[in-house]
Amino acid sequence: MENKKTSVFDNSLIWFGAGVSIAEIMTGTLIAPLGFTKGLFAILLGHLIGCALMYFAGIIGGRTERSAMETVKMSFGEKGSLLFSTLNVLQLVGWTAVMIIGGAKAVSIISNSFLGSPLESLWCIVIGALIILWVVIGITNLGKVNTVAMGGLFLLTIVLSTVIFKGNIVNPSAGGLSFGSAVELSVAMPLSWLPLISDYIKEAKEPGKSAFASVGVYFISSSWMYVIGMGAALFTKSSDIAVIMLQAGLGILGVIIIILSTVTTTFLDAYSAGVSSVSISKKLSEKKVAIIVCIIGTLLAIFTPIEEFENFLYLIGSVFAPMIAVQIADYFFLKKDYSALSVNKTNIILWLIGFITYRVFMRIDTPIGNTLPVMIIVMILCIIVNKMFGGKKEC
Repeated sequence: MENKKTSVFDNSLIWFGAGVSIAEIMTGTLIAPLGFTKGLFAILLGHLIGCALMYFAGIIGGRTERSAMETVKMSFGEKGSLLFSTLNVLQLVGWTAVMIIGGAKAVSIISNSFLGSPLESLWCIVIGALIILWVVIGITNLGKVNTVAMGGLFLLTIVLSTVIFKGNIVNPSAGGLSFGSAVELSVAMPLSWLPLISDYIKEAKEPGKSAFASVGVYFISSSWMYVIGMGAALFTKSSDIAVIMLQAGLGILGVIIIILSTVTTTFLDAYSAGVSSVSISKKLSEKKVAIIVCIIGTLLAIFTPIEEFENFLYLIGSVFAPMIAVQIADYFFLKKDYSALSVNKTNIILWLIGFITYRVFMRIDTPIGNTLPVMIIVMILCIIVNKMFGGKKEC
């Protein structure tokens, strides 16, 4: 492992890059049926809920100096955590493929205008290769690279925002989307980072400040991307961000925006897959696994129909929201550490109850979505059950 620690600024740049992504913009387009005002409120409320959970997850990793999946051992035991480590690596492989194909498709639409060919597979390879370059450079050595990349990305997204919001608002299409569903779509994206954030905060010089800054920057950048997506659907006649860039004459700038945003976001997925793999077996190398994940993700992007990700987001929520609820209850309220156990069967059962409850709540429309009610239920159950039957060693 590299001994060099990351600064608050370094972590802020990393999470700005995570928030600025095509996936966020695409998800934002789904919220357009609510109209701008209600949609904006749903986006902000959902991100507030999701980012609060991200912060607590980051604090646990920062204070203990453990990776995300290593902190899972504190609630579920040494072998009990393997379930979540495996699921996390699998979802990160999926995310890598989804992000690569999403970026490649958008770039191919723009590049077709001046190259005369979409070259979608080639763009998948280019994006995959750049992600591998980010992995090779390493999380603690990305400072200068990220400063340049994020500075350019910031300016380019301002241009994109200006292009979209100078249009006239059009009536939202009737889609039957409820306010609660829009909130849940907004929670889902920060929720997908719950199993990752500790992988970066554990490397920070000042974990508390870095966690707060990272989550704050992600809240702003991700919300901004959602609003861009929603605005694209409301202020233009298209919800396809690549088409909007093309119509605005962005051309090469559009290609740069898409490639940079895809690389800086997907790098985190690949890197964390490597970190999580070490929790499964100490014999594995973080960087080698991350590179393999990039290669597999690129191949999946080229050869499989993996673009649909809305249901994927909900699946991630149903797995990892109950998991972090148990962790928050154990660490902050019960002050328990079950790392010495092989499997904490009680918490595994509580997680399973949470998973089923989340799937049930997907059929129930609440004004605050599914995640927060489910997590409150799981945390209360966890506290009650552990108070009644607990007694393991203190944190």
